[in-house]
Amino acid sequence: MTERLKPETPEQVLEAVQWGLAEGHTYEVTGQGSKRGYGAPPAATHGLDLTGLSGIQLYEPGELVMSAGCATPLADIAAALNEHRQRLAFEPPNLGPLLAGGTMGGGSIGGLFACNLAGPRRIQAGAARDHLLGFHGVSGLGEQFKSGGRVVKNVTGFDLCKLMAGSFGTLAVLTDVTFKVLPMPEKTRTVLVLGLSDDDAVVALTRALHGAYDVSGAVHLPADIAAESGVSYVVDAGCSVTAIRIEGPGPSVDVRCRALRDDLAGFGDTEELHSSNSHSLWREVRDVDFFIGDDKQVWRLSVAPADGPAVARAIQGEIGGRVFYDWGGGLIWLAIKERPDADHQSVRAVVDAAGGHATLIRASEPVRAAVPVFHPQAPALAAITQRVKESFDPKGLFNPGRMG
Repeated sequence: MTERLKPETPEQVLEAVQWGLAEGHTYEVTGQGSKRGYGAPPAATHGLDLTGLSGIQLYEPGELVMSAGCATPLADIAAALNEHRQRLAFEPPNLGPLLAGGTMGGGSIGGLFACNLAGPRRIQAGAARDHLLGFHGVSGLGEQFKSGGRVVKNVTGFDLCKLMAGSFGTLAVLTDVTFKVLPMPEKTRTVLVLGLSDDDAVVALTRALHGAYDVSGAVHLPADIAAESGVSYVVDAGCSVTAIRIEGPGPSVDVRCRALRDDLAGFGDTEELHSSNSHSLWREVRDVDFFIGDDKQVWRLSVAPADGPAVARAIQGEIGGRVFYDWGGGLIWLAIKERPDADHQSVRAVVDAAGGHATLIRASEPVRAAVPVFHPQAPALAAITQRVKESFDPKGLFNPGRMG
């Protein structure tokens, strides 16, 4: 990469894209840069640094809507929302420390939506794409365009928000985004069930999720993972910990927690975490803290919840590794020993057999350059993806190679 351009306005972004088209250049597009290690290394000739496009442009707490420049730090978003006891309901993770091995901020709001990141509350609140209302951007054709607006019910044209979320900046450069926010709950508590096997834990989590408890988080930490938590109740248990989060008005949370503990009493001993400890535990889960600071590859496996324990056992039987389960067992976080590329076929073969998909979240740059980071698509889906890419960025201007 020979040069980094740093536009300060959407118009300058447009000029940079048109210059790149005219001169045959390509761009690695970044905001705060916290997720540069996620995806294959882009083979770009130039950098496009969007940090100049920062700042909250509109915030209407009564309407539950906010607009911000694409490179606005998530910390700034959170601070503004906290003043009005509101939040991003899909619980965006801060993967900076996991990816870079250091203490980094949570990245930018544009990068969050570009990667479609969501935390443990996704089982209740949906993914990041479900909260994106609109955006302005510049396509690889050198044209400014927009989609959506400031209300949930936008009915004009195609829903391009869903298309841009998860595209990892390969379709267009977003210059600002508009998204919905929600109130914080009055109370948060977490019911713990102690000492369950992986299989029994998924059964317990499924029971909780299918009950009338309005669960907003459902995770199982095997004993070796629970032992690394910073929450004393979890560490001191000395065994596996299955955690179920309940949020909402105080009296309702009290009633639902009591009923849930009674319902799950047959599985094992139960405990309860209140606000501070609950927030600490779910932050650890959200940010995958248990795998920060080691030298292992980290994989994110999505499977049917009932298949989670069997998938984990099959992978561990072949190549070892450590796991924990989120989303009631449907999301498996896997850490395995860093090796060039020998293990990705084993991981994907097991996940394929279960009808799921596997994403390589963290690995060294040589491994990410050699191994498909994202799960290979079926031929028909790959053809559609390629046609979409050609419609928005026919010259491959943005983040070339990042998604394989």
